[in-house]
Amino acid sequence: MHVGAAKLELELEFRGAGAPAAAQRLLQAAAPAENEPQAGSGPRPSARAESVLRWLTTAVLYAAFLGLGMNAGILGPTFQDLATNVNRNISGLSLIFVGRASGVLCGSMIGGILFEYMNHVLLLGVSMLTTTVGLYLIPFCKTAVLLIVVISVFGVAFGILDTGANVLILALWGDKGAPHMQALHFSFALGAFLAPLLAKLALGTTLSTENHTEPDLHPPALNQSPEANPGPLFAAPDDLNLLWAYASVGMYIFVVSVFLFALFFKTQSKHENPTASAQVSRRAKYHKALLCLLFMFFFFYVGAEITYGSYIFSFATTHVGMEESEAAGLNSIFWGTFAACRGLAIFFATCLQPGTMIVLSNIGSLVSSLFLVLFNKSPLCLWIATSVYGASMATTFPSGISWLEQYTSISGKSAAFFVIGACLGDMVIPAVIGILQGHYPDLPVVLYTCLGSAIFTTILFPVMYKLATLPLDHSGKKTERMRTAKLCFPALK
Repeated sequence: MHVGAAKLELELEFRGAGAPAAAQRLLQAAAPAENEPQAGSGPRPSARAESVLRWLTTAVLYAAFLGLGMNAGILGPTFQDLATNVNRNISGLSLIFVGRASGVLCGSMIGGILFEYMNHVLLLGVSMLTTTVGLYLIPFCKTAVLLIVVISVFGVAFGILDTGANVLILALWGDKGAPHMQALHFSFALGAFLAPLLAKLALGTTLSTENHTEPDLHPPALNQSPEANPGPLFAAPDDLNLLWAYASVGMYIFVVSVFLFALFFKTQSKHENPTASAQVSRRAKYHKALLCLLFMFFFFYVGAEITYGSYIFSFATTHVGMEESEAAGLNSIFWGTFAACRGLAIFFATCLQPGTMIVLSNIGSLVSSLFLVLFNKSPLCLWIATSVYGASMATTFPSGISWLEQYTSISGKSAAFFVIGACLGDMVIPAVIGILQGHYPDLPVVLYTCLGSAIFTTILFPVMYKLATLPLDHSGKKTERMRTAKLCFPALK
């Protein structure tokens, strides 16, 4: 205000009389002073808006992965109820897991292509909306074939979201994305942990872990031929608690999809860029070889993780002689330490490099699996080594993605490629181990698999590191990460 008054006085005093040079200079100095921002006023409003939008997008991705984990975890506790709903027994509906895994695999491949040409946020929103529809349809499916088809279709949406969220986190944060990548995958583990609790609340006393091991629980269903009495394809489930279990997860995922669509429309209408921190990316000299090695790394890592988590219960009861309640606790301690260490890894990632975390994880999994093999009859060793093994496996996948991003660009197709490796490991290794365990019931085949996988990944990582640190191939072309930013927020310049 004082600057404006001084300017007005000078204009009145010197207008028409020929202002001296000093007054003219004062006028010129006063004018820009009016518009000069105050020192120390903080970052530009646009920079603040970009930062807020970046954090908001990240938070929505966390929420999406929480829903993804709930989506993955809700199937197991409700499996018996779904089998009853379609008049099948457990073994007759086992293809449901193959269908879902196949859908995730196809979704990863499709997503890797679509992310090269479509807005990432929009595609993730559509995927979440598709998942919502699938979750609402599942309790209404009255035939096994229809149920498998529906789960396979929304498995595609699962795969698209799994691939896209990883790519988008890297696009948002670049080399600073390691803690956010750990938080993203912790959200998935938390969702998978919460899903059985949610199912128990919805299903009440009808949920029983013993139901999963009794194939003759519903004898009429074994003798009923779907062809003889086809009935309707869609109908309300007899047990409405099953509907509420899936509807509650579906409603949460729908809310997250609304936020994703809101982010898409906001970035289309306003010139705000949450990916402003993206740096000039790199392309390793052996980029494709690195992707192939990471494909193999994730194939064996995820295969061992799922194999141990799936078979430790039966191994503990048949090979070690544990009671079912103890074996269930052993299974819980594995996934509990897995989820807890993923949460702690968010903080570790702020002070440790992704490569360091991978080395520590490899050492932990190697030592614990070795002790499991050497002392496979000891219940005490089984408890301790299982805890260490679960903790060691927790951070490997997100750390692997963050580590690769330090040395070479990760596009949608690149992310899809190593996610496919993880999906194949999830499908192939547990199936093969199940067959081998049946042929050699007296051998701890599960433990041998975990040890072999740990040895392989421990040897493979130094090879990957050597390839990654060879001289980089810099190019003048626009980088993949900058292209990703354009696809995420095309209205931005």
